[in-house]
Amino acid sequence: MSFMIEDRVAVVTGGSSGIGLETVRLLLAHGARVALCGRNPERLDAARAALVQEFPAAELLAETCDVLDEASCAAFADAVRDRFGGADMLIANAGQGYVAHFDDTPREAWLSEANLKLFGVINPLSAFRDQLAASEIGSLTCVNSLLALQPEPHMIATSAARAALLNMTHSLSHELIGDGIRVNSILLGMVESGQWRRRFEQRDDPSQTWEEWIGAIAAKRGIPMGRLGRPQEPARALVFLASPMASFTTGAALDVSGGFNRHL
Repeated sequence: MSFMIEDRVAVVTGGSSGIGLETVRLLLAHGARVALCGRNPERLDAARAALVQEFPAAELLAETCDVLDEASCAAFADAVRDRFGGADMLIANAGQGYVAHFDDTPREAWLSEANLKLFGVINPLSAFRDQLAASEIGSLTCVNSLLALQPEPHMIATSAARAALLNMTHSLSHELIGDGIRVNSILLGMVESGQWRRRFEQRDDPSQTWEEWIGAIAAKRGIPMGRLGRPQEPARALVFLASPMASFTTGAALDVSGGFNRHL
């Protein structure tokens, strides 16, 4: 099935690893032209090299960019315009979280989490807004977390920031539709990552397979599907929401948690 994105231009922030990198792969596989960015030049170069090897004919731009720096985002947007003429889809992927209960959360952690989750979207959006508005399929799609609706006490600052992001993107969906820009989000549960793989290598029982080990974690956390998500799975949700396949969808928050949600 086609996402109807052939020759369209997609921008992915945080695109050098994890969900962001899998999103770039899927976009390229369906014929999109893609600009990705990341803060780490070495990781970005490695991702670009792997993508070029996998998709030798792909139209690809990889730029170092800090989404928390307004000028850096503006420079990235200029580079995309110079290379591709403009962007049709912006996928904002600002990750990580702060693990701590209230009494162990310093003031600066509250501020840094709110800054990352909000301005990790605000700065790229501000930089690319004119380009998205000029496209007849303009869209902003954000990676958010189930924490926005289902907070965890051991991630209290991140949960609060995620809820603020959900509120902001819902408001943006109403404000930006006048510019022809749809705004949607995905809500992640627990997803496989390099961190989980490193923990697996240090497991207490070396005879446990990855499937057994991760299944035990899923059972302990109460994930009905019995496993963690794979990065390719939220990537598919992101590309769907960003694409014309979701042309009548804005203001949505799509749950990608394997049934981990406990709210209505």
